[in-house]
Amino acid sequence: MAASIFAAVPRAPPVAVFKLTADFREDGDSRKVNLGVGAYRTDEGQPWVLPVVKKVEQMIANDNSLNHEYLPILGLPEFRANASRIALGDDSPAIKENRIGGVQSLGGTGALRIGAEFLRRWYNGNNNTATPVYISTPSWENHNSVFVDAGFKDIRTYHYWDAAKRGLDLQGLLDDMEKAPEFSIFILHACAHNPTGTDPTPDQWKQIAAVMKRRFLFPFFDSAYQGFASGSLDKDAWAVRYFVSEGFELFCAQSFSKNFGLYNERVGNLTVVGKDTDNVQRVLSQMEKIVRTTWSNPPSQGARIVATTLSSPQLFAEWKDNVKTMADRVLLMRSELRSRLEALGTPGTWNHITEQIGMFSFTGLNPKQVEYMIKEKHIYLMASGRINMCGLTTKNLDYVAKSIHEAVTKIQ
Repeated sequence: MAASIFAAVPRAPPVAVFKLTADFREDGDSRKVNLGVGAYRTDEGQPWVLPVVKKVEQMIANDNSLNHEYLPILGLPEFRANASRIALGDDSPAIKENRIGGVQSLGGTGALRIGAEFLRRWYNGNNNTATPVYISTPSWENHNSVFVDAGFKDIRTYHYWDAAKRGLDLQGLLDDMEKAPEFSIFILHACAHNPTGTDPTPDQWKQIAAVMKRRFLFPFFDSAYQGFASGSLDKDAWAVRYFVSEGFELFCAQSFSKNFGLYNERVGNLTVVGKDTDNVQRVLSQMEKIVRTTWSNPPSQGARIVATTLSSPQLFAEWKDNVKTMADRVLLMRSELRSRLEALGTPGTWNHITEQIGMFSFTGLNPKQVEYMIKEKHIYLMASGRINMCGLTTKNLDYVAKSIHEAVTKIQ
């Protein structure tokens, strides 16, 4: 029999976070804990469908005026407008001056991909694959892949995490921006930096913006946790709004997976802020061409849920309350884990656990300690030492804290 025409295709390595979940599922140990996957869990360790989402889904199901016709290529207009509005704020000068646009996308990843594809084709010259793209060290692993797959050839890193002080390396970050070639693209986490959970303060963001403006660097924000990080939509959007107020043209990829719990509906938006209406319309016309050959038309269900919620004052208030419920549980788990580690006298400092923000904490555990946690304790976390705070519950906190204590004490 002739060999397959695909015989030379190598097997790709599995995606780490999904492999971790698969390993967790196959583990028969009753003590097992999954601190890997990036999704919210209740104190019972279960996924949570937001009450406001259940309510809106019912409203959509009962609305006989709705059908399954194609949406416009750029997406549901009321979704795009409302998504951009919560990113930029009701009183945004860019919205008032009609110099913003949105592209509904398949999650935050889709928004990043459409933005990356556009920048490669039309930014800093035509099809300039040599424009440097800077990604924080560390960052969400998909950032690198999205820009590589969009055709960029010069992916660089910028300093972000200071392992010694377990916090932001602001000076290293600013130095890298000073040295970056003009017109370089910088991927910035709008809030709840993944994986470190460490964000610049407003004063630090101002320093970052000042350097980026002087050096003509392009800000591409990734906003995956608005509202989820601090419990406040406005606080979590502060950086994006400040950059807009400083006159930047920018992109902001938004995901509604976490803050609406709509993980499998793939609801995202790419907010475009330009100098004027004409510039934004021309950018959107090119993005429409990219979308047409990528997914052609976006799906409606998740976008309708978000649009309906954001455009009704009553539902909007209910949603903000649901988001705060999630954010508060994460904050509680942070303080509980830190207090247990400190009570056990675990070597090192643990204040970074409560100083970090959002779903993830960068524990500072090294790869050998992580391996010990997985193999000996059946606690699943990323090799980087990143844990999902939502995987902690009142039932497993003691076990996890004692296991971390053991790993740090026994394994150097």
